[in-house]
Amino acid sequence: MAETSTPPQTPKSVPVSPQPEDRILLEGPHSRVREARLLINVVWDFLRGFRALHFCGPCVTVFGSARITEGHPYYQLGVEVGKGLARLGFTVMTGGGPGLMEAANRGAREAGGRSVGVNIILPFEQDANRYCDRVVTSRYFFVRKVLLFKYSYAFVALPGGLGTLDELNEALTLIQTKKILHYPVVLMGATYWRGFLALLEDMVKAGTVSATDLKLFLVTDDLNEALEHIRKHAIEEFKLLKQRPKPSRLLGEPAEVKASRVPGSPSPSE
Repeated sequence: MAETSTPPQTPKSVPVSPQPEDRILLEGPHSRVREARLLINVVWDFLRGFRALHFCGPCVTVFGSARITEGHPYYQLGVEVGKGLARLGFTVMTGGGPGLMEAANRGAREAGGRSVGVNIILPFEQDANRYCDRVVTSRYFFVRKVLLFKYSYAFVALPGGLGTLDELNEALTLIQTKKILHYPVVLMGATYWRGFLALLEDMVKAGTVSATDLKLFLVTDDLNEALEHIRKHAIEEFKLLKQRPKPSRLLGEPAEVKASRVPGSPSPSE
């Protein structure tokens, strides 16, 4: 396995609030002053994310479990997905955490690509993984999800739990309702996702889901098929620009995310 010229650094953990700010925001009405402060915190969360990620794309967001560790076949699948996306020229974006998120970020780094994470403050599973070139840590789940979708032209769902299902269904709902364009969505691991597919088919029979909604995504075990689907339906269909916007020194904007070149590894364009 190729190694980076300098060992990746593990980002410092973010202190966990004794009372999550999401809970405070969502627990009902507060005083007008406190509501104003909460709103300012939300706007600041968005502003920090926009400022950090504006120059990182184009991205593909990879969803997946934080609980599947190195040595599991799905972890290696995540690494290969990250490598493949980086070689297509994408920045690999994840939730920034451990498990399969780490695997995808790691694959991007080992392929010499760009790797970013949008982490969340949680009482568990919340440390950012060491393979991100840039990490944004959000206070609020809904801010984090907006950032994961805003900069991405495709979405890959690796096996995962409730968080992964939440993010996957958000992607499908945004596409179904035309809130975002029909970017490609790929579910990797056909055996793992068969229960989800069976549920959707039952919903089609019940009339609560349209049969055409089953065409919003591709399910496959073949990485080459997944990458070709993304290349065709993201790069070609949306004519992604090769030239990314440049940060302004005058405005003090953060530098572009640079690819982590690994000695002896192919460049993302190869």
